[in-house]
Amino acid sequence: MRVAVVGAGAIGTVLADAACSAGHEVTVCVRSPIDSLVIERAGAERTLPVALAIDPSAPGLAPAEVVWFTTKVNDTAGAAVWLARLCGPDTLVAAAQNGLDHEARLAPYLPSGKAVPALAYIAAERVAPGRVRHLAGDRIVVPAGEAEQRLAKSLDGELLVVRGVHDMRTAAWQKLFGNLVANPITTLTMRRIGVMRAPGIEDLARGLLLEAAQVARAEGAQIGDGDVEAVLASTTRYGEATGSSMLYDRLAGLPLEHQHLTGEVVRRAARHGIPVPLNAALLALLDALDEAGEAG
Repeated sequence: MRVAVVGAGAIGTVLADAACSAGHEVTVCVRSPIDSLVIERAGAERTLPVALAIDPSAPGLAPAEVVWFTTKVNDTAGAAVWLARLCGPDTLVAAAQNGLDHEARLAPYLPSGKAVPALAYIAAERVAPGRVRHLAGDRIVVPAGEAEQRLAKSLDGELLVVRGVHDMRTAAWQKLFGNLVANPITTLTMRRIGVMRAPGIEDLARGLLLEAAQVARAEGAQIGDGDVEAVLASTTRYGEATGSSMLYDRLAGLPLEHQHLTGEVVRRAARHGIPVPLNAALLALLDALDEAGEAG
């Protein structure tokens, strides 16, 4: 199988590793040139046998059967130029990104084929250009059915497990819930996930999620208070020294994804007339952080 991965960040590298381990021909499309792609896991490292592409107009770049699109949501438009070369009539594009509405986000850029959401439950950190440390997590949630089967075949099931669900709206909100607390709180405090054990933080996180749960239900997701408690119980499941993707972006001086996480809750709450003062406060703080030029 010919597999392409757009983006060589943390998630993209973990996916590329699993595709290589499954024996596929793998191309990784990158924005900035790198000499190689290395993954670290459990104290060992390996250089991935991938083709690195830096120019979407270069000759020889053929359509793939599966494309894993892994850039930050902010970078979607800029990276979508790869799709014109990678997509054939039967190409399946898996949007392994944060946020909601994955299919609608990529639809304007698809010359052919189709896109589906892919929710990655993976803790990984880009420690240097072309080098990623996979810390924990091995689950990818996708729509059940034909897409699930094709995406599962594109990866080594010993490394990453593809799980199909029938209610992707609810699944996307459940994934967003984890990002609504860990990402903003670690980013604003400049602390890793262990901050979730600090005094008062769990109460803040619960308040954020209870607000978001009201919005999710108004949007048609099957979200209850049990989902809130499940997220709170699992915030440190990857280890208290683990960071969040947004924290890593702030440390690297990159733009933040907060408008596609907390911003989604605040905007959708306004449409439904639901007050979300805690999420609105965090959104204002994250906006101010961006305006100050400290992130990006």
